[in-house]
Amino acid sequence: MNAEVNEMEWESEQPLIELKEITKVYGKGQAALEALKGIDLSVYEGDFVAVMGPSGCGKSTCMNLLGCLDTPTSGQYIFRGIDIGNLSRNQRALLRRHYLGFVFQGFNLLSRTSALENVELPLVYRGIHHSERSKRAHDALNSVGLSGWEHHTPAELSGGQQQRVAIARAIATSPTVLLADEPTGNLDSIRSREIMELLTSLNTERGITIMMVTHEPDMAEYASRTVRFRDGLIASDSRQSEVTK
Repeated sequence: MNAEVNEMEWESEQPLIELKEITKVYGKGQAALEALKGIDLSVYEGDFVAVMGPSGCGKSTCMNLLGCLDTPTSGQYIFRGIDIGNLSRNQRALLRRHYLGFVFQGFNLLSRTSALENVELPLVYRGIHHSERSKRAHDALNSVGLSGWEHHTPAELSGGQQQRVAIARAIATSPTVLLADEPTGNLDSIRSREIMELLTSLNTERGITIMMVTHEPDMAEYASRTVRFRDGLIASDSRQSEVTK
């Protein structure tokens, strides 16, 4: 993806995701905590967004809302022109299942289950037949460089390999958006670069839109855009003139 976007094209495109005046308040009365204070954010198809900010600034709350893991107190979340606030709980679950992929810092793999079976899991929830599940899982593992490791359990894999399995699991369903929460947080610098290069290729070659929370500026440089949160608000939103690899 070309990191330099013509401003006219940028403004005329229909956003994939729109957040409009989103607030999120936890608790009530004197115990109320305003995690988000009326944020506006547009994300476009093919974006690779690094979400940054200090702990407690609202970035994780925002990602939970984007992933339909939580609902806003007020405001609108629009995905491909659909107001998510008008969907039922089951409909939001279907949106997660069919359009969103998740990658977490802690990998979240089933410890006694093979890499292949871990990757197949979201396809099981979709009701996909075993033979098709197996093919998709093999393809996903191959795409992240783990061909030949299908039958290894997480304990038999390095941290970097486990994160690759987690990414394969996320992309096996061909998501429109990949939500990554500190995907390199538990990895050393070499494995971190490998994972970031993998995410970049998924973005540029497959067109997957990526939203990634990170505390690491050198990891954020792989993204084409950086959104910084501070005190429940978006403090800045900028595009990279050049993505540094």
